[in-house]
Amino acid sequence: MDRRHFLLGLAVVAASPATAFAQSTSIPSSNEIMRQLDAAPSLEVAPANRVTIQDFRKRPDLRWAAPSIDIQAINFEFGSASIPRSEYRKVFEIADALSDVLQRRRRALFLIEGHTDAVGSRSSNQLLSERRAASLKRVLVNEFGIPSRVLETVGYGKDYLLINTSREDWRNRRVTLRRIDDFVR
Repeated sequence: MDRRHFLLGLAVVAASPATAFAQSTSIPSSNEIMRQLDAAPSLEVAPANRVTIQDFRKRPDLRWAAPSIDIQAINFEFGSASIPRSEYRKVFEIADALSDVLQRRRRALFLIEGHTDAVGSRSSNQLLSERRAASLKRVLVNEFGIPSRVLETVGYGKDYLLINTSREDWRNRRVTLRRIDDFVR
């Protein structure tokens, strides 16, 4: 192999992770978010069997059945819960989708889940994940006018990793949105 082909191959390999990173951090459109959250739950719960929000947070079986979407595009920096203004166009897509669902379903209720990667102590990750969920709620309410009463938050720390690794991985630092009105009283 000559030097030119070697350098070209090296450039392609070096560019590949950047391309994958750029593609996976794009925000789903507001229509895609709305379709995911407006979908029927995979489990029907009779009104008499509905639970409190506190109980719902502790029930993985109900959480998995709720219409949901992972939002990795709001990529939190390591150890951070802040959403910089440069990310607000991404939050706008979420707000637009939530508004659309609320127009269709007046009693819609959403759970914002905060997640972390696996680096650090369980307690620090728990606190950080709670702060991430609260940060998104604050921006949705204060900057985009989503009613606070329709948004609940919870942090799951390093539980429910998308990428099962004990190392730092940006894909685990995310929020998940779930529509939970079909499950709670």
